Amino acid sequence: MTSERLEVQRTIKADPATIFRILSDPQGHVTIDSSGMLMDATGDPVKAVGDSFVVHMDREALNDYPMGLYDVTVTITTFVPDREIAWTILGQIRPQIGHVYGYTLEPTEDGTLVTSYYDWSNIDPEWKKAAIFPVISEGALRATLGILARTVARSGSAP
Repeated sequence: MTSERLEVQRTIKADPATIFRILSDPQGHVTIDSSGMLMDATGDPVKAVGDSFVVHMDREALNDYPMGLYDVTVTITTFVPDREIAWTILGQIRPQIGHVYGYTLEPTEDGTLVTSYYDWSNIDPEWKKAAIFPVISEGALRATLGILARTVARSGSAP
């Protein structure tokens, strides 16, 4: 891990395909969000790099910037079915920030080792100067993996 990237891992008792279906579905993003900012999403499950969907946000959940309700576009930057998915966020802020969120999935005897990562190493220089990163904490990434595990278990897809 570098000072500009957070990674957390958790083994989830499900196969990679089951987990990947949640991660590639816009509603899955809303379901597993631990920050409380993702309120809803519009769009179809993604199938390739360049696909996108809209997420309806509420920044008040973080109580850091008074942005209220707003929309962002999630654009897929890495898409390897059942192995890795990553995206960047395009919003109203200019210049665009350029941070990346993603997951890697590795099959194990007990299910799937899921690595959640948040990388802001290539953000626009203006945002580096602002020194506001990371926006999401390691604890929030860890909590999202917990919600993902719970979501899979409740779906009946876990062994």
